[in-house]
Amino acid sequence: MPALEDAFARLNGAQQVAALAVRGPVAIVAGAGTGKTTTITARIAQQVATGAFEASQILAVTFTDKAARGLKRRLASLEVEGVQARTFHAAALWQLSGLWTSHTGESLPEVLDHKAPLIASLANTLPPPHKFLPRRELAGEIEWAKNRMISPSEYLTEMGDHEPPIPAELMLRVYEGYERRKHAMGRLDFEDMLGLAVRLLDEHPAAAEQVRTRLHAFTVDEFQDVNPLQAALLDRWLGDRDDLCVVGDDYQTIYAFTGASPEHLLGFTERFPDATVVRLEQNYRSTPEVLEVANRLATRMGGFRKTLRATRPSGPPPVTLAVPSEEAEVDAIIQAVRRLHQEEAVPLEEIAVLYRINARSEPFEEAFAGAGISYQVRDGAFLRRPGPRAVLQRLKDPSGGGVDDIVATITDQLGYDPSAHPDSDEEITRQADLGRMRSLAAEFAQADPDGDAAAFIAELSGRFSAESSGRGVNLLTYHRAKGLEFDAVFLPRLLDGELPFRSGRAKADPDEERRLFYVGITRARRHLFVTWPTGAKAKPSPFLDELGVARPAGARTRPPRSAVTVGRGGDVYDRLKGWRLKRAQADGVPAYVVFNNRTLEEIAERKPKDWADLAAVSGIGPTKLERYGDEVLAIVASG
Repeated sequence: MPALEDAFARLNGAQQVAALAVRGPVAIVAGAGTGKTTTITARIAQQVATGAFEASQILAVTFTDKAARGLKRRLASLEVEGVQARTFHAAALWQLSGLWTSHTGESLPEVLDHKAPLIASLANTLPPPHKFLPRRELAGEIEWAKNRMISPSEYLTEMGDHEPPIPAELMLRVYEGYERRKHAMGRLDFEDMLGLAVRLLDEHPAAAEQVRTRLHAFTVDEFQDVNPLQAALLDRWLGDRDDLCVVGDDYQTIYAFTGASPEHLLGFTERFPDATVVRLEQNYRSTPEVLEVANRLATRMGGFRKTLRATRPSGPPPVTLAVPSEEAEVDAIIQAVRRLHQEEAVPLEEIAVLYRINARSEPFEEAFAGAGISYQVRDGAFLRRPGPRAVLQRLKDPSGGGVDDIVATITDQLGYDPSAHPDSDEEITRQADLGRMRSLAAEFAQADPDGDAAAFIAELSGRFSAESSGRGVNLLTYHRAKGLEFDAVFLPRLLDGELPFRSGRAKADPDEERRLFYVGITRARRHLFVTWPTGAKAKPSPFLDELGVARPAGARTRPPRSAVTVGRGGDVYDRLKGWRLKRAQADGVPAYVVFNNRTLEEIAERKPKDWADLAAVSGIGPTKLERYGDEVLAIVASG
């Protein structure tokens, strides 16, 4: 197999050790960017080339269909065909389709595409405000239970300190109702596929024997993300054998909400004391400067110790920056993105802004749109998320009144509660999005008192119009960024309460939140930016202290503003409004995107004499200062 020989020669020493360990048990502890897929592909090819196993006797388990297809393509390039590469769910369905009916005498139920249709009517019977909760969140709670093999009858007693998205008794009612309806329809969900496969192999020894006769060796990628239900199925496949290779990085366990735990990987050598353990630490993704930051955080992470070593040449030092406000932080990122793109030729598609929850995308969407920089939202853009989408749907058939009053009524009907402290990420995002829709409607009504709902919808579409499919700067959560990499990565809002995340009664596990931060850092190939806003209530993330950058040298904060009493009227204010209207028409944006009325009032009151004075005005960050500063100062001076 010449292709395999060439590929093997390109492996580093640790990768070669892993590839040559063709019999199990084997644990490949692969740090971020260390070529784990290259390694397991070579190992599987080596298993076939040496005759340790026939290709058809090997099952490689991945966590996505895309990863399974990629693994098959790589194996084909090494002249290996016939290896089964599937997700846990696809492998379970493959086995059930071939064995369930013949061993049980029952027809295999059809698989549900989504849980939401079955949950929707159950959710509608919940008391306010719970009835407004996104259906996906209720579905996620059911998955939480089923991934841990917790039935409805065990739900209340097996919860431990877990906090459901609604009161536990109400959640049990939804869970029980969902299971009844699913059974009545004769359907399976994705978790049922794994559960039925476990049951089949437990209750029908002949079926288990067929599976074990067919499959002799197993490779499981992303083993740190295995949940109890998946681990149970793997145990049934394996039986009393040990030809198992697991690949993962306990530093990147970030899916605890699905039941994932690094303990499956960390406990591997306890289960298999004679296991071969190989650490991959040679990183092919990031510069030494980026890895230095990641390694500093890694010293706090326990588990399998890994120190990433760079193979790439040196790059620019990571930027750590405290900024005066959230608005200034967004402006600073816009400026940095423009500089990277224009001066260093970094493609926009190779730039990413990561945030903890989806609610944080909206200010970046608006800022990139206002700056004319294309972007793509990987987790659902602001106007497509449940809250704004529901508002827009109802605005198509509005009641009477001004836009701000109509939107206030709609958001009240949708359960908006500014005093709420939701425990779940999705409800936090929904509440924040509903509040933002009210603010946008109020701004619109102030700028255009006669504007109707159709005009408001049109302006929103224009205000967020720079999003494009598959093009532009990437906006996504830390969780969605897992497995991806970019030339430049921005990690904003590094605040206590944001990372680690905290809301209402819910406080995220700091160990998992630290791993999230680590994942974010290791997505960067060359440019890394870590920023956080300062202020009376803002406290930097404790993870910054762990990096030693909580108060970087040279960080500047804006001096406190003197009190200003702003009143409308006056020639300067009127001239500013006239200029704003003309500038907005020329730029093709709503007037309030240039400056809102409050900002114009403060400019008229302060009468700034230079850029430094103008920068002290609320609502004027670096981007707007550069774009409008000279024009505004000329208007003020002419008065």
